[in-house]
Amino acid sequence: MRKNIKISLAAAAVTALALGVSACGTASDPGAKSKTDGAKADTSKPLTVAASPTPHADILGFVKKNLAEKAGLKLEVKEFSDYVLPNTATQSGEVDANFFQHKPYLDDFNKKRGTDIVPVVNVELEPLALYSKKIEDLKGLKPGQTIAVPNDTTNEGRALHLLADNGVIVLQDGVGIDAKLSDIKDKKGLEFKELEAASVPRALDQVDAAVINGNYAIQAKLKPSEDALASEKADGNPYANFLAVKKGNEKDPRVEKLAKLLNSDEVKKFIEDKYTGLVVPSFGAVK
Repeated sequence: MRKNIKISLAAAAVTALALGVSACGTASDPGAKSKTDGAKADTSKPLTVAASPTPHADILGFVKKNLAEKAGLKLEVKEFSDYVLPNTATQSGEVDANFFQHKPYLDDFNKKRGTDIVPVVNVELEPLALYSKKIEDLKGLKPGQTIAVPNDTTNEGRALHLLADNGVIVLQDGVGIDAKLSDIKDKKGLEFKELEAASVPRALDQVDAAVINGNYAIQAKLKPSEDALASEKADGNPYANFLAVKKGNEKDPRVEKLAKLLNSDEVKKFIEDKYTGLVVPSFGAVK
């Protein structure tokens, strides 16, 4: 960020340079990296957390209503409807933390955006599943039919592995979690439609089947136990969603309190009772 200002005095030049350098680390630059010390955070201020509406904001809302005050935590929740703004807002300092993503997505985001967001603690898993309004089981998938998949790097790879694990397609040997359509060895005659994750449920009427993220399946009133043709297994799943902060803010006392509350027995029961398998508790350290 540079400003061309005509000046005649050396002192003014020095001042302008200092202001220019300072501006490059402001909230207007979401990729800006600066050292932070969360341990020095003002604990009298609310902790503002960015979250996607369901289930993340719902879970935070439960914590705010039932647990936060007793723990001495002032909690504010700011909802976002996409997968980009929560991280850029956390990086810029617009919010203190976020809760919406899994580690493969965050790793890819940090690499591409130059951000330094870090996970704090796992909270829950939203199993990815294959749904259809036109066929009743996987045997109903035939050559020429179309499957919609999320188009972001990590969730598309996740969707393709789900399909491969259930024999719908065959992937090339050794393909990792970032699999792409070009990594499919055998499509078995199927066609694929790449869509932004939030729009996949809305396309379910226009395609033969769709791989839908758990949070969007909730909004579409889909139930994996009843409606899914195939669903991810929870055991050993790397896609648990976690609380995250800008690097350096992990020791913010407010963040530590929220992390503990999000891994509490009360939150576990809330998740199990409210989501009945659409979302499952997945507590503990992020690996």
